[in-house]
Amino acid sequence: MASAAQIISLVRSHTRGDSSRFEQVALQLASDAAKRGHSKVADELRALVEEARNQSASIERTRDPIPMVRPRGELAGILTASFPSIRLSSLVLPERLDEALKRIVKEQRQREKLEDHGLNPRRKLLLSGPPGTGKTSTAAALAGELSLPLFTIELDGIITKFMGESAAKLRLVFESIANNRGVYLFDELDALGAERSTPNDVGEARRISTAFLKFLEEDRSTSLILAATNHAKLLDKALFRRFDAIFSYELPDEIQARAVIENNLTTFDLQGLDWDRLMAETKGMSHCDIARGAADAARIAVLDHDGGLDSELLVGALSERRQGHSI
Repeated sequence: MASAAQIISLVRSHTRGDSSRFEQVALQLASDAAKRGHSKVADELRALVEEARNQSASIERTRDPIPMVRPRGELAGILTASFPSIRLSSLVLPERLDEALKRIVKEQRQREKLEDHGLNPRRKLLLSGPPGTGKTSTAAALAGELSLPLFTIELDGIITKFMGESAAKLRLVFESIANNRGVYLFDELDALGAERSTPNDVGEARRISTAFLKFLEEDRSTSLILAATNHAKLLDKALFRRFDAIFSYELPDEIQARAVIENNLTTFDLQGLDWDRLMAETKGMSHCDIARGAADAARIAVLDHDGGLDSELLVGALSERRQGHSI
């Protein structure tokens, strides 16, 4: 019989559209049924999972960026394209930030209504905060919510790979922004956003920074333009005026840290965990590192402890992640 934890995990993964975790729990139920001698139930569950996988694979093929928006020619070396399926509900964010992002989605979905009243939806967004706190995931979730392709631009790569012609390459990106609606994420904005008057300012970075400011200000497309930075204080102040909204990301508090762990360990019994000890271990860690630490612990539990997960194992995995190691 399915445990309460398994039922909760099934419902949670379904509502969040997490097909991988849904299949994982379903197969776990099939295994439990087989152990109890209910082979018919086990076989039916496995068959349903296989059928779901085949359907998912068919759908996923259609979710590739369609040819007309897939980067081609020179853009192929500048943009990476994907079609995310995650939603904002999959992210662990502070309530104020979650509500603000939902407002962006609502404005985009009802942009014609706003335009009828002489208003424009916000679409140029600056995401600022420490690494691993959800900036890149936010871009993917916004694309998923709006059923738009996500295009990622590594600015540091443009500067180093196209020395002397980076501004021209950036123009190609903004032409794509105008011609192909999508969510465009300029990652590592720090690469071009440092104060242009600093002594160590590189000429190439200065040129592309000037071009970026110009193209961003002139853009009148319907695409969403997101820029992510880990060090907002280092940015040229002129950048801030070009964005419609600035969202600040922070390291998770205890409530969020626990939610990250629970979201990544839905197939395990967590009732006996020492949460006070775990929260002390996660202090100062990013969402990403906590999630990876939980995944590390899960793998060890499955392979070495017959699926048993305790506080000692989880604390050890988190500690390794904190020190910059994986186990």
